[in-house]
Amino acid sequence: MLVAPELELKTATLDVKGMKCAGCVKAVERQLQQNQGVTSALVNLITEVAVIQYVPEKIQPQQLAEKLTAIGFPTELRAGETITKREREDRSSPRTNLIIALSLLIFSSIGHLHHIGGPRIPILSSIEFHWLLATIAILVPGRDIFIDGWRGLRHGMPNMNTLVSLGTGSAYGASSIAFFFPRLGWECFFDEPVMLLGFILLGRALELGARNRAGDDLRALLQLQPPNAHLVGNPEDLDGGINIPVEKVRPGEWLRVLPGEKVPVDGKIITGETTVDESLLTGESLPVVKGIEAGVIGGTINLSGAIVIAATGVGTDTTLAKIIASVENAQVNKAPIQKLADTVAGYFSYGVMTIAAGVFCFWNFFGVYWFPWVLNNNHDGMVMHTSGLILSLKLAISVLVIACPCALGLATPTAILVGTGLGAQKGLLIKGGDVLEQVHRLDTIVLDKTGTVTRGKLKVVDYRTLNHCPPGYLFQLAATVEKGTNHPLGTAILNAFKSYDLPLLMAQDFQTRSGSGVSALIEGERVYVGNRRYLESAGIEFNDGVDGEKTVVYVGKSGQCLGNIYLEDQLRPSAKSTVKRLQDLGLQVLLVTGDAEGVAKSIGHKLEIERVHAGVSPGGKADIIDNLQKEGRVVGMVGDGINDAPALAQADVGISLGSGTEVAMETAKIVLMGDRLESIVESIELSLKTYQKIRQNLFWALGYNLCGIPIAGGALLPHFGLLLSPALSGALMATSSIIVVTNSLLLRRQFPNHKSR
Repeated sequence: MLVAPELELKTATLDVKGMKCAGCVKAVERQLQQNQGVTSALVNLITEVAVIQYVPEKIQPQQLAEKLTAIGFPTELRAGETITKREREDRSSPRTNLIIALSLLIFSSIGHLHHIGGPRIPILSSIEFHWLLATIAILVPGRDIFIDGWRGLRHGMPNMNTLVSLGTGSAYGASSIAFFFPRLGWECFFDEPVMLLGFILLGRALELGARNRAGDDLRALLQLQPPNAHLVGNPEDLDGGINIPVEKVRPGEWLRVLPGEKVPVDGKIITGETTVDESLLTGESLPVVKGIEAGVIGGTINLSGAIVIAATGVGTDTTLAKIIASVENAQVNKAPIQKLADTVAGYFSYGVMTIAAGVFCFWNFFGVYWFPWVLNNNHDGMVMHTSGLILSLKLAISVLVIACPCALGLATPTAILVGTGLGAQKGLLIKGGDVLEQVHRLDTIVLDKTGTVTRGKLKVVDYRTLNHCPPGYLFQLAATVEKGTNHPLGTAILNAFKSYDLPLLMAQDFQTRSGSGVSALIEGERVYVGNRRYLESAGIEFNDGVDGEKTVVYVGKSGQCLGNIYLEDQLRPSAKSTVKRLQDLGLQVLLVTGDAEGVAKSIGHKLEIERVHAGVSPGGKADIIDNLQKEGRVVGMVGDGINDAPALAQADVGISLGSGTEVAMETAKIVLMGDRLESIVESIELSLKTYQKIRQNLFWALGYNLCGIPIAGGALLPHFGLLLSPALSGALMATSSIIVVTNSLLLRRQFPNHKSR
């Protein structure tokens, strides 16, 4: 729906229970989207969450929660907890389901031992016992399935439970008629509904266990934050203080962290020095040395020294909380391929019920007359004698229960759950299924230079003065202008200026041109510090040529260039191998930088990158990407600074190093929490493998249904004598869901943790 510009959109999260398959997901989304004021709704089956955008003036989330609850999906407005911490009271434990399922299967099978040469057990082999067992199975463990299935049908939202309850109820009903009215000559098959429910519950127990394992990586992150923090009143007093719950910590408070303890919240060290294990957040296996003023991340482990930190980020503002929120949001963002699967699943149950009715009519009115031998044929070593009505009913029931909308619904979210959780533990934040699909299509990677392939820690290595400018005055002017910036060039110049033992000058009216330079009024004259093009645009004259392979900052005023400051940056040790691995993945790699052409080409030559763009402004980087996209290329951009934000936004997939700025991290679709350049390749490989799992799962789910439904409907019965009983069909259906979840879990074998935890 269209929203007037003056109406502000808000986002809310709902905890939705009772969803069993992709059909439920589509039904919940449809119910939410049809409300006036709701502009979008995304629902996740695995995490049982709906994220909605709405217009507060037209509707409130609580109203939506009440509407969903009324149609059988108990819903509550999220109260601030994370998805993974939330209790899921509607799910019985896998162990309980497993015990019930095995009991049904054993008691149903034990009465038929005499059919395979075993002893005949008087009570357990009687038809009365099997009627009683079937009745108990439907009224007790099957009760919730029947209630949910019929509720869905009543509200026009049939789901997997609808199919199971129709199949089970039909088998039980026909057998009960045969049991109470034996003169009809119908066959009793009470073992079918019992074994069918047994296999369904067994499958759900195994599936739930697998789904729980799929969330282990994210749960491990949740467990990183310690429950308590040690608050101290004096940074020098390491023995005093009190323990308080970590959620009570406020910004600015002092906290003691002893060796071996976890850092409770984000903070800065104000006393002591230590080494910190940040591997579970950044993927960096080596401990990081931390001293005074160094930042520490909540959830990391203090290894060697006692420290006191000043809290800077608490509650939802900690890095750990943001990582978890990012992963949870990623699990809701759907890939286009999943949206298609959910749409198919939305109509799936209607289609299956129609096919089942068609199968019944075909066999009852035509099939048994065209192929009469199917009523008296050898199956599984036993001669089957049955009526056309019962055979037709069994085949229709088999169609109902072999169909598996659940596999369709689990195919994508389980793979994304495992992939994003695994990535988070390696310091790779992938923001959703839509990102995975874009990564799969990438053919070009654009790399920023400074701070990405280089360390971004520039150092002044030389200078040249012009027009009789003393060196000290050159650096005094440059440092004064750069003092208000946070750019690596400015930092390097300020560090070099310290050796001159001179004061900074009085300056005002600072003006910055992003990616080019900065100027300020000093002693009544405007001083310019930046690249050559920036100074030329300000009317500064140059009498020499362009400098070569070093980064150059020019200083000028009054129309004259006063001198050049030369800086050098070092390549990251893994830069060359990272570029080679990207090229081995079939990606064309480009280098873009605001630096001079000589510097850029030198770096490009070292990295064996053929296409190098130098002297590029922030907007120019975005233009380069736009031109590549117009050529039909799918582009990924890797950067770390504010200057890279436009390019990261323009790219099909923006990848930001976690050491970069907040703006770059917000703009990017993949965030690398650590400072390892190799993580670029790892994030792309993880995205590709995760997307591959999604495609495998969907191929299996669709292929299984396309093959299984016709076979269950008797397609192979006339010529091959192959008949799938309802119980076997139910077992296959349960197995299908387990295969999908297990296949997603195999991602862990392809991306094992870099070290034991």
